[in-house]
Amino acid sequence: MKKTLFASVFLAALLTAFTAFAADVEVTMHLVNDQGIGKSIGTITASDSKYGIILTPQLSDLTPGLHGFHVHDKPDCSHAMKDGKAVPALAAAGHYDPANTGKHEGPYGNGHLGDLPAIAVGADGKATLPVLAPRLKTADLMGRSLMIHAGGDNYSDTPAPLGGGGARVACGVVK
Repeated sequence: MKKTLFASVFLAALLTAFTAFAADVEVTMHLVNDQGIGKSIGTITASDSKYGIILTPQLSDLTPGLHGFHVHDKPDCSHAMKDGKAVPALAAAGHYDPANTGKHEGPYGNGHLGDLPAIAVGADGKATLPVLAPRLKTADLMGRSLMIHAGGDNYSDTPAPLGGGGARVACGVVK
């Protein structure tokens, strides 16, 4: 009886640990500007799959169209100063690039690991269409931030660096 109880408790603990490890990661996203962090606009849920991570937005209050989307290196959405000017979410640093490639080649290239597929925002200002990041796992997101940029992303460093996406408009810290 004691062996069966012990085995049941051990199995339950093991399953709980596995479930906690494999759990989805939910990131609360906030509008950002040169004054700091603004209101929450919803969440992005990251889920591991055998094809990479699936990032599912449930966002509102964004400008319609395509927006550049990236994993940034630091877990901080605060504004910071650059050349004497406050820059939204600059404390998040640059795109996550653990191999130091220095290249912006999109989610399927060999550049920054933090290059994600663009997020599509509907005419109603909402984004709900999932995207797939094939080179990442949810563990790669931990201790970083997710960033949405004002414009689209051409997945290149030309003619503008970092895909030409523009200003940082929304950010969320991955905990």
